[in-house]
Amino acid sequence: MTVSSAGAAPPTAEGNAAAALRLTFHQAHYDLLAFFRNRQSRFFTLALPVLFLVIFASVFGGSNHVAVPGGKIKTSVYYVPGIMALGIIAASFVNLVISVTVQRESGVLKRRRATPIAAGSVIAARVVTAIVTALLITGVLLTLGWLIYRAHVPGRTAPALVVTVMLGAAVFCCLGYALTSVIHNDEAAQPITQAVMLPLYFISGVFVPSSILPHWLVDVANIFPVKHLAAALLTAYNPFTRGAGFSGGDLLVLAAWGIGGLAVALRRFSWLPIRR
Repeated sequence: MTVSSAGAAPPTAEGNAAAALRLTFHQAHYDLLAFFRNRQSRFFTLALPVLFLVIFASVFGGSNHVAVPGGKIKTSVYYVPGIMALGIIAASFVNLVISVTVQRESGVLKRRRATPIAAGSVIAARVVTAIVTALLITGVLLTLGWLIYRAHVPGRTAPALVVTVMLGAAVFCCLGYALTSVIHNDEAAQPITQAVMLPLYFISGVFVPSSILPHWLVDVANIFPVKHLAAALLTAYNPFTRGAGFSGGDLLVLAAWGIGGLAVALRRFSWLPIRR
């Protein structure tokens, strides 16, 4: 006895979730291909952090040391996790804000929204792309740090480093979607993004060690997520760190910023052009 299609059982929740997951990774594969074919994105996301590491480690490195919790490390070693934070933000925040704003104002997001792929899968695919790219640039910087500056991650803290990279990428994706909702011109996306991030890099321990900054600047930096991402990466990278290397307080602050960014994005994000 056969069962007609009219009497077929409706899709289960597990089946819908599996289909959404397949679509998410299918879209993520497309986004990754688009990223690697874009020379400007490749440069700012992959090459620029490498250039910053070489420049800052060469200028401020040498025999200089930086105070970190537990002792002192070479300045060149300090810059590896610092520039790593910059690379994660470039992969998840800067690249997303610029590309999503351009796609929205050119009508690409409107057309993509009309496809059978659910909006959640499109957005989740960008997060997956950002996480993969952040892990890639992290691997590149770790390799260069080991080969050139003899800097390495303690084996016991390596899982903490991976978790911090993935959480940081996800958080800054949420913040990126939130920022796109207040940018009304694709030509303004890159200047606004750089204007927001550059001051934070300088006061958050990315370009300048926090130990030599004025206390009031460190207090200001503690409000923002860049400082906590850089601090959490340094904790996992610091050879004096005891235990598993998770910086619980910094990760909680990052998560709080991510939740706030997600709330703003859910309320204000637009698939339609909003040029004014």
